[in-house]
Amino acid sequence: MQAVDFTIALDAMSGDLGPGVVVAAARQALRRHSALGIVLVGDETVLEPLVAAVGDDAAGRLVVRHAAEIVTMNDAPVDALRRKKQSSMRVAVDLVKQGEAQACVSAGNTGALMAIAKFVLKTVQGIDRPAILAEMPARGGSVHMLDLGANADCTAEQLFQFAMMGSVVTGDVRGLENPRVALLNIGEEEIKGDQTVKAAAAMLAASGLNYVGYVEGNGIISGKTDVVVTDGFTGNVALKTMEGTAGFISEMLKAAFTETWLSKLQALAARGVLGRLRARLDPRHYNGASLVGLTGIVVKSHGSADELAFLHAIETAVVEVEHDVPSQIGRLLQREAA
Repeated sequence: MQAVDFTIALDAMSGDLGPGVVVAAARQALRRHSALGIVLVGDETVLEPLVAAVGDDAAGRLVVRHAAEIVTMNDAPVDALRRKKQSSMRVAVDLVKQGEAQACVSAGNTGALMAIAKFVLKTVQGIDRPAILAEMPARGGSVHMLDLGANADCTAEQLFQFAMMGSVVTGDVRGLENPRVALLNIGEEEIKGDQTVKAAAAMLAASGLNYVGYVEGNGIISGKTDVVVTDGFTGNVALKTMEGTAGFISEMLKAAFTETWLSKLQALAARGVLGRLRARLDPRHYNGASLVGLTGIVVKSHGSADELAFLHAIETAVVEVEHDVPSQIGRLLQREAA
């Protein structure tokens, strides 16, 4: 058996496309990272044949941990937490708590995952609430945004904490020494915004973060900032609006290029450009939202993730493990408090 430096637990039962996708993504991750171990958590009668079918070139680095229950998308977070303690989601998070895994990835119910992770792992000292952070394409690269739905109402202090956590994760994922941080607001002028946003801006301006001021909704993907901070209500609305707009534009382009025989010829001529654009905006390359602020690493995959998308979520967890994100957040909090 090859030496394993760190282990990631995968909730193999919660995705929309079934455990086969998780198993396939796990094998790809093991091929990329020779020191990685993976625990597939779920029904062993389902998982073990899938593991056997893809071969055993991982030298014992892929193991199955049985879990008898599954958290469904219809389960209320409180029910998942209290009544499904043997679910694949709960067991995967428990493995992180017990130190048997350094991170976990799940494509399951977001509310349930957040409730379970917060209850089991608790938050880093100095962090009031965990937040959901995700990467999305932007001009010149990408941008990370938080919170995307965990906290509908936030205080200025909590927005400040989100900014610190976002700066740490963005710096690690994108290799940036001093990520630019902005607050989402209804205008870029200092007089704009409510008292909560203004108070958070004052705290950020006095901090050691690379705070660049306010950004409006049309500036989220402008390339002018690396981290966008907002409350979970506004962040979720902004995210879903951008996803819907991207889908609408895609549908309109497809319709325009298939409307007449001439437009079909134009589409054929532009095939290379359209292919590069499609690859650049492929949401699978940005799958994997981090539940930041917890004492352990938890990554939420999109429920409909295919093999490539789930692999990216695993890669996000790998980066956060390698950089020990929770400890980094704790150290940054201590420096800011000093």
